[in-house]
Amino acid sequence: MNDNPGEVDQSAIRMEVERLRLEHGDLEAAIDALIAVGAPDQLQIQRLKKRKLALRDRLVFLEDQITPDIIA
Repeated sequence: MNDNPGEVDQSAIRMEVERLRLEHGDLEAAIDALIAVGAPDQLQIQRLKKRKLALRDRLVFLEDQITPDIIA
């Protein structure tokens, strides 16, 4: 087992990033499908878009956590 907490945290973050990417892609597909069929429920579409943006923000935050800080 890996006893290095930094590596364990990085692994957990990478798994969360992958899960969020999948969810983000699913939301994008759902939004596209609703728009394609001309769904009149604009409120639902707006909620999905808001959730998608929140996922993107979380993804950026987590990706920053696993990217090493490089001082140029």
